[in-house]
Amino acid sequence: MNLLEKQGENINCLAVVRADDISKVKTALCDLVRYARLTFADNARRLEPAFADNILIHVMKSPLRTCCEAASIVPLADEPSAAIGRLRKIHPPAHVIIVSPRHEIYHELVNYVDILPEIDLTLEPNEYSEPVQQAEEA
Repeated sequence: MNLLEKQGENINCLAVVRADDISKVKTALCDLVRYARLTFADNARRLEPAFADNILIHVMKSPLRTCCEAASIVPLADEPSAAIGRLRKIHPPAHVIIVSPRHEIYHELVNYVDILPEIDLTLEPNEYSEPVQQAEEA
């Protein structure tokens, strides 16, 4: 059973998130929900960075400037045009690519997503805050 059948065909597009580290990927995924108000059709999944780079090359049809170190993919219930429009209004700390059914790689990715491991979106305390050092009084 592919992901479209499993989710009741409520997947309209996919968001591929590429970043320098996993904390930026997690923050960007949270920003997609919180600020862009995008609806995840399923859990976010961990994606091999090289595969995410290849998706970008395939979708954008241009060479990469830099390779990523961490990546994720998440199915979206939102229409591709709405997802792109909302994404343009926010500034996540990662590169986000919307893959719609008009892209050749979309159907391959939809069938591949459900075998990828899920990403835990909880942030570790050291990922979102620096420790506060108390000043010693003389």
